[in-house]
Amino acid sequence: MATNDVVSVSHSMLLKATDLKDDRIDVISICLFVFLLCACIVLGHLLEENRWMNESITALLLGLFTGSIVLISSKGQGSHILEFDEELFFIYLLPPIIFNAGFQVKKKEFFRNFITIMFFGVIGVFISFGIISTGSWYFFSKFGLKNLPIRDILAIGVIFSATDSVCTLQVLNQDETPLLYSLVFGEGVVNDATSVVLFRAVQTYNFDNFTSLEGLQIGGSFLYLFFSSCILGIASGLISAYIIKTMYFGRHSTDREIAIMTLMAYLSYVFAELFYLSGILSVFFCGIVMSHYTWHNVTENSRITSKHSFATMSFIAETFIFLYVGMDALDFEKWKMMQSSFTESAGLFGSLLFLVLLGRAAFVFPLSALSNYSTKSPDAKINLRQMVIIWWAGLMRGAVSIALAFNQGGDAKDSNQATLMVITIIIVLFSTIVFGTATKPLISWLLPPHFRSNYSDSASLSPKASLDADFHIPLLMDTEREELEANDRSTINQILNGLPRPQSIGMLLTAPRSTIHHVWRKFDDSYMRPTFGGRGYVRLVSRRDMDIQEDEILEDHS
Repeated sequence: MATNDVVSVSHSMLLKATDLKDDRIDVISICLFVFLLCACIVLGHLLEENRWMNESITALLLGLFTGSIVLISSKGQGSHILEFDEELFFIYLLPPIIFNAGFQVKKKEFFRNFITIMFFGVIGVFISFGIISTGSWYFFSKFGLKNLPIRDILAIGVIFSATDSVCTLQVLNQDETPLLYSLVFGEGVVNDATSVVLFRAVQTYNFDNFTSLEGLQIGGSFLYLFFSSCILGIASGLISAYIIKTMYFGRHSTDREIAIMTLMAYLSYVFAELFYLSGILSVFFCGIVMSHYTWHNVTENSRITSKHSFATMSFIAETFIFLYVGMDALDFEKWKMMQSSFTESAGLFGSLLFLVLLGRAAFVFPLSALSNYSTKSPDAKINLRQMVIIWWAGLMRGAVSIALAFNQGGDAKDSNQATLMVITIIIVLFSTIVFGTATKPLISWLLPPHFRSNYSDSASLSPKASLDADFHIPLLMDTEREELEANDRSTINQILNGLPRPQSIGMLLTAPRSTIHHVWRKFDDSYMRPTFGGRGYVRLVSRRDMDIQEDEILEDHS
């Protein structure tokens, strides 16, 4: 009995020592990763004026450098500091990035070009998805990847149709090219959301015995997910606006205002995931609604704090992802599992890269021409030089592609899955570094300053105004009509009175912007703002703000 007790105690102590050792290693890994995040911020600031570099590329290169050091120091055992899980990405890292994209979006430019953005972000994804999937089915069998399930081929089409909106925006200047900034930004966000929705639809259905009826079911499932997610996000934003407007947390503490905004935004994402909807779309539209209504209902201190807090969380999450992607590229476990030769791997890489280029060109140029036909404003038309820049700037693949690849490949225990994951990581690295570094010089070459001024938006569309001023811009602008009378808000019939009625398809394509803007402005002024607050809503000063102001006045007089 005594011997057994001693063995039991020794075993328990050994387990505790092992746990302490593992915890110590985790603490060291976290410290090192936080140090790398700080290094990325510093290097990004130093290279801010460099025409060839941006913070995403800096994080990738730093990740590659750190991964090489870890790989050498561990004698080839691994290049990871922290183990990355795609669930961690979708639950914790992605929500702040997408929410901040919606919260900080330039509403005036975004909704002015909304039809074009939806063309690119929804229709464009399906065109690119079809081309990449068909091309993958044709090329992969010629380069060693035979007998791939149809679901994996379709997943590849979705993975490489997802653009990297954040890295793209870092190489575009909203003051110099406002139209390009608005189009690429909006397309990137809607593209990512559409790709995730389509990816889940691909994973849901069995394509071994696929029928045309199931194809219609996929289309219906996509539409259901798309609109349900948008409605959920809008509802979450409106609820937060109504709660803050009626309860006025700021009279006691501005912290509660920021807390309810943050939690309601995250709740919209979690609820969407709970009901198998798109959390990306939900939290994106929640951010737009919060910036239009909720943000105006809080105190001035909460406005400043929330705006910068959301941007900071998004920046840290994005940098974290690119750091990991850089280190994961040197994960030799996946490379060892590959059974493809160098020639076959190069063929897979080249064919996929060609399909990405072709898939994007197949929708950017035709849909841009369709957008030009559907708009009357000369400032909103896209010329050929701008089409080339939109095509090129959207070739970068990033965090969403990596996360979807991890989700599809699992632990990469199969050689084919390992090959696809390695090729995905290589394309993400190549597209971000090569296409990202060449975007700014390409803009300078195609749109030099003297030429760019001729195609920049008018003063009414220039985003030179500060972000605070943009938050005060109405959700939808009606620049083609005179300002609506404030007292014209009695009934729906008055709202719809005098709207142009298209008599042909051509008129239907060219008329909706003015019509939608006209209806929305009247409906927003008549019903939404009186209930949910928003621009023009005056909030009393909170008790804390009054105390601070009194203290400042006393200090000035003393």
